[in-house]
Amino acid sequence: MTSSELWTRATADRYDAEEAEMSSVAVLGPTLAFLSELAGDGRALEFAIGTGRVGVPLQERGVPVVGIELSEHMAAVLRRKIDADTLPVAIGDMATTVVPGKFTLVYLVYNTITNLLTQDEQVECFRNAARHLEPGGRFVIELGVPPLRLLPPGQGAVPFDVSEQHLGFDTFDLVQQILVSHHFTCDGDDGRYRRGSSRHRYAWPAELDLMARIAGLELEHRVADWDGAPFTQDSAKHISVWRKPI
Repeated sequence: MTSSELWTRATADRYDAEEAEMSSVAVLGPTLAFLSELAGDGRALEFAIGTGRVGVPLQERGVPVVGIELSEHMAAVLRRKIDADTLPVAIGDMATTVVPGKFTLVYLVYNTITNLLTQDEQVECFRNAARHLEPGGRFVIELGVPPLRLLPPGQGAVPFDVSEQHLGFDTFDLVQQILVSHHFTCDGDDGRYRRGSSRHRYAWPAELDLMARIAGLELEHRVADWDGAPFTQDSAKHISVWRKPI
């Protein structure tokens, strides 16, 4: 067991509805195109596959997909969408769990490497990706750039969503590189809000590049989004691709 926090049954059951925008054609279209091109004629392994938001449509696109998922509840939601023979999922953590075979692509989307709360575990995640890759294969991570430029001296929180249905803000431990995402979500017409929070270890692109070097991977390229926009100092996130040498 890693330090990742486990998703509960209740959270898993409402995950797809709460993340409906992330499952839209506008979001998934470029994501699937990017990943399928890198996978080529080979197989893809998704770390923290969750409910299959990306893995299921990537499989349907013709890329053989295997998943690793820590939460049995999240995997159970995925299993309602696709059978185990078509898309196998191993229950375990993405830093140490090993599945059979080699892959041309290992990928980890939507900030999920931050679920590993120590630097050592994040390094092991890179090593596990390298362990599964064929020579010349790629490891892809989608991750937000830590929003510390938005944190003035003396301020401890940064809002990331303010709407009628949801209030979200992050608080930071700058020494341990831990952020806590706080959520207040309106559950119904009675005006009541459900409170939730999750812990994450944020990491800078340069730190990830060093983790990749430790794992024997080389940075191939980095872009700002799935459409391939250039990554700049003002980019809010990055898609990074590391390659296993031949």
